Amino acid sequence: ITGQVPRPAIGSDAFQETDVTGVTLPITKHNMLVMDVKDVAQSIHDAFHIARTGRPGPVLVDIPRDVLLGEKTEFVWPETTKLPGYRVPGKAPEDQVAAAAELINQAKRPLIMSGHGVLISHAYGLMIEMAEKAQIPVITTLLGISAIPSDHELNLGMSGMHGMAYANLAIDEADLIIGLGMRFDDRVTGRVSAFAPNAKFIHVDIDASEVDKNIKTAVGLVGDLKAVLGQMLPKIESNVHIDWLRRIDELKAQHPSHIVRESDELLPQYVLQRLAEVTQGRGIVVTGVGMHQMWAAQHCRFTEPNTFITSGGLGTMGFEVPAALGAQIGRPDVTVWSVAGDGGFQMTMCDIATAVESHADIKFAILNNNSLGLVHQLQELFFDKDYVASEYSANPDFVKIAEAYGIRGIRVTRKDQVVDAVRQAMETAGPVIVDFMVKKDEGLYPFIPSGQSVKEMLEEPAPKETA
Repeated sequence: ITGQVPRPAIGSDAFQETDVTGVTLPITKHNMLVMDVKDVAQSIHDAFHIARTGRPGPVLVDIPRDVLLGEKTEFVWPETTKLPGYRVPGKAPEDQVAAAAELINQAKRPLIMSGHGVLISHAYGLMIEMAEKAQIPVITTLLGISAIPSDHELNLGMSGMHGMAYANLAIDEADLIIGLGMRFDDRVTGRVSAFAPNAKFIHVDIDASEVDKNIKTAVGLVGDLKAVLGQMLPKIESNVHIDWLRRIDELKAQHPSHIVRESDELLPQYVLQRLAEVTQGRGIVVTGVGMHQMWAAQHCRFTEPNTFITSGGLGTMGFEVPAALGAQIGRPDVTVWSVAGDGGFQMTMCDIATAVESHADIKFAILNNNSLGLVHQLQELFFDKDYVASEYSANPDFVKIAEAYGIRGIRVTRKDQVVDAVRQAMETAGPVIVDFMVKKDEGLYPFIPSGQSVKEMLEEPAPKETA
């Protein structure tokens, strides 16, 4: 909800006038300028309906100052929307559902790719039921993490640019990809022409514009995912896929991406694995964007849906602090772990004041490597180690920042301090900052370089040159 200059001043370049609806048109699902106080209630009602239905998205309501401060009117919440032409997809055509089920029943090496839409539509129960019935392994996108428990035997984890190596290699060998509520974006596919070369594709999405956009499908189903899976499930036959599951076990053994290498130094992966052990996958994990985000996706554990929140499509650094506040307000009964890098954390750490004021049960875990780690790694691998604006020599003391806000701050420099620090944070009421001083030049792997296929991923750093 934004404020606009008074109606008579619109278009006169008045003080602080901005064409808010014009500026935000490309980045909102819908926006509107309310010119009559009698339309405010209906506009807000319609805005909530549009934002929360179909493919969710932000809606902006711009209200001129004189509408807000002028004539008074009774606020009555409307019972219905006034949105002629706005339709929310429901079920898919039965013949298309039957065609998709037939492909699934015939497949020898099928995979489910579970995206954010599975969580948004609350279709995770049906997705897991389908996977178990037909014994189909499940791969998640970054935003689809937590749709299936981390320890489920059919869960292969995340795929894509920094996904599990065995998950990416399984995609390369699959004969059928069932994309549920995901969009086959470039971070998942790598070079799209080489993605799953032996597979046919089924794509289920509520947004018709996503189907056949990046990947040519054998069957494209437009509809609400929960409704479509409800149609499809009775048509899917029980199966075992013994040979395929055995092959995936071989890939896991040959490419164990989830194992943290031994080191005397404090590795960020080690920190997150210990965090997962102490929390036992309970609570909510929120991340910003960068190395810490991908390490959290790889090593944190989840037992319930909607417990991993991160910025995927735009990749906005600084997301972790305000998003953690939103998560805590939405789920005040659970502890929220806001996992951050030292770079992104400084973009929005001013919001700690709000966390303190609201006594939010948020624990801020900073993986502090004194750098913008992902940028630093890209400069190392592809720009001849020309490190520009990616190393920090003047980071603040995050423990003192915690103390300045009147909350507890803990610094961790050794492996044997990690578990105790996590437990102390959880036992302390309200916000806590834990500053993990991790190894500076630790690389993020697996890694699919831009423009390469999943088979061309780097699973580990190249050997160091010796004199």
